[in-house]
Amino acid sequence: MKLSTRGRYGVRAMLELALNNGKGPVPLRDLALRQEISAKYLEQLLIPLKGAGLVKSVRGARGGYQLALEPAKISLYDIVRSLEGPLAPVECVQDANYCERVGGCTVHLVWGEMGRLLVDYLSSMTLADMVARQHEKDRMCQPSSPGLAVAQ
Repeated sequence: MKLSTRGRYGVRAMLELALNNGKGPVPLRDLALRQEISAKYLEQLLIPLKGAGLVKSVRGARGGYQLALEPAKISLYDIVRSLEGPLAPVECVQDANYCERVGGCTVHLVWGEMGRLLVDYLSSMTLADMVARQHEKDRMCQPSSPGLAVAQ
């Protein structure tokens, strides 16, 4: 299974909102600039995320977008599912009527297990986990002394 730009950019945008959680709404323009995503495209991604109850918008001069839930309550699966739909690696896993061989097909079982592993992994990873990873990455990339850079 290959995630589309919707899923990839959506996770990036949600991580940005999680990194700014508690600091007030992030204007769409700022979010787009920080993540190098077109504001128009980003807005299209935020609509289903808002519909899924993952983000909320705030109107006005100091408006923008913010998480609707705490980062620990939003899994990567929640984000990707709201943007990509079902995460089945092949059609027959998503729709048993798609293929008449499903009942006796060993390969179908493998694809089904692969899909479950993907869903389980994405469900276990929250935005809070991603924020912690980002902070660790940032800490590791800090120069240890002036003028010296740490390899990334």
